[in-house]
Amino acid sequence: MDSYLIQVNGHGDHAPVLDVHLKTNGNSISLGKVKGRKPRWAVRASEMSKKTFNPVRAIVDSMKVEPNPKKAMISLSLGDPTVFGNLPTNDEVTQAVKEVLDSGRYNGYAPSVGYQSCREAVAAYYNCPEAPLEAQDVILTSGCSQAIELALAVLANPGQNILVPRPGFSLYKTLALSMGIEVKLYNLLPEKAWEIDLKHLESLVDEKTACLIVNNPSNPCGSVFSKSHLQKILAVASRQCVPILADEIYGDMVFADCKYEPIATLSTNVPILSCGGLAKRWLVPGWRMGWILIHDRRDIFGNEIRDGLLRLSQRILGPCTIVQGALERILHRTPPEFYHNTLSILKSNADLCYAALSAIPGLQPVRPAGAMYLMVEIEMEHFPEFENDVEFTERLISEQSVFCLPATCFEYPNFFRVVITVPEEMILEACSRIQEFCEMHYQGAEGSQDLECDK
Repeated sequence: MDSYLIQVNGHGDHAPVLDVHLKTNGNSISLGKVKGRKPRWAVRASEMSKKTFNPVRAIVDSMKVEPNPKKAMISLSLGDPTVFGNLPTNDEVTQAVKEVLDSGRYNGYAPSVGYQSCREAVAAYYNCPEAPLEAQDVILTSGCSQAIELALAVLANPGQNILVPRPGFSLYKTLALSMGIEVKLYNLLPEKAWEIDLKHLESLVDEKTACLIVNNPSNPCGSVFSKSHLQKILAVASRQCVPILADEIYGDMVFADCKYEPIATLSTNVPILSCGGLAKRWLVPGWRMGWILIHDRRDIFGNEIRDGLLRLSQRILGPCTIVQGALERILHRTPPEFYHNTLSILKSNADLCYAALSAIPGLQPVRPAGAMYLMVEIEMEHFPEFENDVEFTERLISEQSVFCLPATCFEYPNFFRVVITVPEEMILEACSRIQEFCEMHYQGAEGSQDLECDK
């Protein structure tokens, strides 16, 4: 019969030592001595969590200001088109999900990259001769945010850098820094309807540059790049051999006088991961359905990137299966007039907002061409009592109960962003209050100089 002997040796100030012997069939085998350890709690947050920083939340949470109790709050800050109920999704979209739910056929796990039939539906919807797609070129994700995360994770290693627009969506930086990836900000030019400063962009590329992020149509700018400008962006990427991560979640959400070109349709050799989803065009951001479209006509990504995306997708088990089951009907049976009506409302609101804010001394809005936003420059020299855009927007809340995001959230100080998805009467009321606020605090050239002298 086997027996075990555990002997504890120790004396004085020395820690006890476990001397472990195993006795089997009459033979004793020593397993050595193990120094004792007194357990103690030492739970710490991971380095990844410490590197994760959302500038929008950090800035907004620090704005400890109460709205004017005499005026109802008007929030023009949140990029969620469902908030006010004036932009419901189409009945076809809702009915598609109801039927899938009733069928009971989509309650289990799906493949991590999505059901084959659903990937085929997305590929068929976006396929075109200039940028052909098959099901194997589609990865379904939990919203466009996860699509961006997977694309970044497969293209960049810790210590490398990515090129990100300024102003730009804050999630790019949040994700990259948490992964140990450096962010280099390239400038957009407000005087050129937010086109990219291509010389500045190219000057940032080095041997550690992993990818270029192109967001078109843009959040926060509401801009839409022309075909010729997209071709110039591709020329830079081609010269520098840098792949593109295209954030096209607002694809096709452009106003009637403008044309949207998916960047992949113009690329002959630059490999592109295009990220999109249902959230904005179909007005269902909470359904968390996104995708990555892999465009790689020269086989530069090859199996390496495809296999990498497959492995990364297996970290969680893919997006909601109910919505996956409804995808084909949503994509192919939503009536064109639904898209048209949504864009008509956004265009009308954009025009109203632009016209109203253009008439206010001290503000310079930049006319949007799509998406759900417009950016407004604050001529800070005419508002000398405010240090920056954060102070300006804080006081706008406390005095007028109008909440716009300071563009410091998007790495672009002395601007603010307006969301144009709210009902028309709220847009008009908000603009009226912004005018009252600016008239109250505006200082002409002489007034601002006098105030500077008094400091």
